[in-house]
Amino acid sequence: MSLTLEHVSRVVDRQVHIEDACLQFEPGSFNVLIGRTLSGKTSLMRLMAGLDKPSRGRLLMNGADVTGVPVRKRNVSMVYQQFINYPTLSVYDNIASPLRQAGTGRAEIDRRVRETAEMLHIEGFLGRYPLELSGGQQQRTAMARALVKDAELVLFDEPLVNLDYKLREELRQEMRELFRARRSIAVYATTEPNEALALGGTATILHEGRVIQSGPTADVYHRPQQVLAAELFSEPPINLIDGRVADGEVALAEDLQVPLNADLAQLAPGAYRFGVRPSHIGLVPGNDDDLEVSGVVELAEISGSETFLHVRNGRFALVLHLQGVHDYPVDAPIRVYLPTHKLFAFGADGQLVRAPGRRL
Repeated sequence: MSLTLEHVSRVVDRQVHIEDACLQFEPGSFNVLIGRTLSGKTSLMRLMAGLDKPSRGRLLMNGADVTGVPVRKRNVSMVYQQFINYPTLSVYDNIASPLRQAGTGRAEIDRRVRETAEMLHIEGFLGRYPLELSGGQQQRTAMARALVKDAELVLFDEPLVNLDYKLREELRQEMRELFRARRSIAVYATTEPNEALALGGTATILHEGRVIQSGPTADVYHRPQQVLAAELFSEPPINLIDGRVADGEVALAEDLQVPLNADLAQLAPGAYRFGVRPSHIGLVPGNDDDLEVSGVVELAEISGSETFLHVRNGRFALVLHLQGVHDYPVDAPIRVYLPTHKLFAFGADGQLVRAPGRRL
């Protein structure tokens, strides 16, 4: 089944929830909606499911207009953030419930419940009740109930956000494997760029109800078409520095001079916003074109085995994403190294002018 959104908008009490969304989802595809909280991800999925009707535009399934078709008449499943299971039913009966509602035969129900439970590694818990399960097992049960009826469209509204890191990693891998073998469309909402990259497939960036960019996930990451896309699809957000190209060089923040080397030579004279991802700035020089930047430490934010190092130069601030634990005192002087061949260049209108090559 294919799913097409043609200029879909939803306005409620004069508040725009979705504005002129045009998207195409192919059979067997895994698609990620990425955006901050309240960007419109859930609103868009509710329109896809038929839970809400668009104010304008059309939704097509396999070319047929289903804009006004309610959810009960569509072959759609949805998995939410919370573990939505029936507490008085066993795991087996939770998974079987949509099949029973559809009037499926007993033998077929048993086959599909056990097959789906095995696929999600909960076959040993079919006789238990949801409150007897761990959080990960409860979410697997909810996912099994969504998958068992072999829906043409499966929607995941941040389903792993309440799980710990290890469980999230396990389920992400399993989800990728599950949908490689299916012809249904999977749409997965997340606020986390790294989760979108881990899931792969296609990515659609949403902001304030608008589709900012959509395409294969790797392409959207490597070639954000505007500053906002680069900021939203980077964790921490991409570093941005104002600069100007003139007389064969780039002046960053007016006082840092960078020669127009082979990677930057295509830039015409004028003003730009230059971007560099936090993971590409280092504490030691690693490339011939590295630009040394002196500054002071504002904060060393340690998160597990990673450190987010905040540095201020005087004219601009940088965030570094470093592997390992780096404990720097506040206001300590520091030198960091920015590889100029990894600079993104955005024009005065915010549109991408130059993206680094794939040696990213």
